[in-house]
Formats: sequence, C-alpha cells, structure tokens
Amino acid sequence: MNKNQPTCAKCKIKTPEKACRKTDGNAPAFCPTKNIPEVLSSIEKIYADPKIREFARQASIQEAEGYANRELKLPVRYPVKNRLEEICEFADRMGYKRLGLAYCGGLQQEADAVNQVFEAAGFEVLSVVCKIGCRPKEEIGLNDQQKVRIGEFESMCNPIGQAKVLNQAGADFNVVLGLCVGHDSLFFMNTTIPTTVLAVKDRVLGHNPLAAVYTLGSYSERLIKK
Repeated sequence: MNKNQPTCAKCKIKTPEKACRKTDGNAPAFCPTKNIPEVLSSIEKIYADPKIREFARQASIQEAEGYANRELKLPVRYPVKNRLEEICEFADRMGYKRLGLAYCGGLQQEADAVNQVFEAAGFEVLSVVCKIGCRPKEEIGLNDQQKVRIGEFESMCNPIGQAKVLNQAGADFNVVLGLCVGHDSLFFMNTTIPTTVLAVKDRVLGHNPLAAVYTLGSYSERLIKK
C-alpha cells in the first residue's frame, strides 16, 4: 500500500486515540496525518485568507453549538439542532440575506416547505428547479431508450442552469435539495457561491441513503457480498 494514498476509512484505532484527534495519538501505517505533513501544512496559507478563516471559524462554532450543556462536561453528547435549523443559524452567523435553493422537481412539496422555513427565519429565497430551461435530453446525446419515459418528450435535468441562474441572481449561500448523483456534481462544478446540502436523492430509501449503510449486515448485504 502506498503510504501517500489516504485510506482513513480503514483505520481501526479507537477514535479518542487517533493521531488526527490528539497530538500524541496513534496512527496506522497509512495515516495521512503522519505521512503527508507537507500537504497538510500547505493549507495554512488558505486558512490565512480572512474570508476563508471566518467561514471556517463560524462553521466550527456552529458545530459546537449543535450540542447543549457542553459546559457540564457530561459523559454523553446532547445534540439539540437538526440540519435545517443549523443551515438557518449558520447563514445568519455569516450575515447572509439571500439563500439559493437548488432542488429536484421530484421534491416540489419539500422545496415549498423548506422555502417556508427559510422565509420564516427572515431570509429572501431564490429557488431554481432542476428542469429549468426545458431542454430536451437529446441535446446531451440521449436516445429514446435512455429516457425515464420512453417514447415521450423529456426535459433534461439542468444543474448547470441552476448554478448559473443563482450565480446571476446574487444568492449569498446555496442549499442543494435532492439533486441526482452526477447532477449535484455538475452544480458544484459551476456555482461560484458557497454551497451546502440539505438532502440528497435516494429514490428507494426516501432520500435517506445511510439506511443502506446501516443495514449492510442484513437487508443490504448484497452490496458487500458478491
């Protein structure tokens, strides 16, 4: 195994004792914290940028304030805020006023509900559905058999269009809701605005893809046993 290739997911060291958690912690042979310090030290210049530093500072404060009673040093953590609440709080911490909501048309009701939450929190919301532009799928090279609805006109998902519209509209902070695998990547590749994710697309598991991870030892074992 190349020691310069990170494989942190395979680390079996108990979390409190990891080298990435404490300065004198333990590390496996493939630990990037130990093996590539020159790469990690190079990021210091990035964090020195005032805008990046403040963004990172507020993100860490948001992380901590997601737990109650920290000053009591209880033996267990006490999380008290859901992700929707945290998005609103973080945006407020950063002084953002206009939120961009890039969502899948299959989650129209959810997008409407999220829009209401954001507006109730005092934000202006700019929302853009994935099918914006009504461009035919043939435009990107699909044939009829590759459509969801074979034999019908089908407009393509247009995440690049979503990103460009929100760029132009002047959103301060984007929230992605339910974009498909790959389409979400295209959005990230083309936005110029800081972006977070509220939920991802999972048609089978009700947009909760971790359900497959949690059931690898039972209902989803086919994913790891060929």
